[in-house]
Amino acid sequence: MKLLIFFIYSQLIKILYMNHSISLNEARAMVQRYKLHHEAILEPAQRGKEILPYSEKFNRQAIEALLAKPGCVTIRIYYGMDDTLKVHAILVGVDAAGKDILPVAAAFNSNGGDGDDETDYIAEKGYRCPHICDSGGLEGGDI
Repeated sequence: MKLLIFFIYSQLIKILYMNHSISLNEARAMVQRYKLHHEAILEPAQRGKEILPYSEKFNRQAIEALLAKPGCVTIRIYYGMDDTLKVHAILVGVDAAGKDILPVAAAFNSNGGDGDDETDYIAEKGYRCPHICDSGGLEGGDI
């Protein structure tokens, strides 16, 4: 049991103190490289259909709702596909043990549940680029 507690604590420390920062030049280089090559990883029949976005933007409210869940210490990003095969980022909160914080189906019923909206546990409907982009940000410059 002590080993399990130590493991969970060590993982929490890693999550809380990991430096995720990179330089602006490195970020721009990575974004430019992706924009140049992202279609190449698709089968030829799928190219030109905007399957892979350059980016997705989420409202602050969506991020704060995930971070406000009890026990949330970080965010995990999954990638999923809608029924037109377009890729979307799916965000969920994660606890100190590395487990996704998901709604419990029984808590959400017609009698009112626990007051939370089940959809506040998962964020997906981001604003996709191309279409909604920041031409002067990391995606700036013509490719």
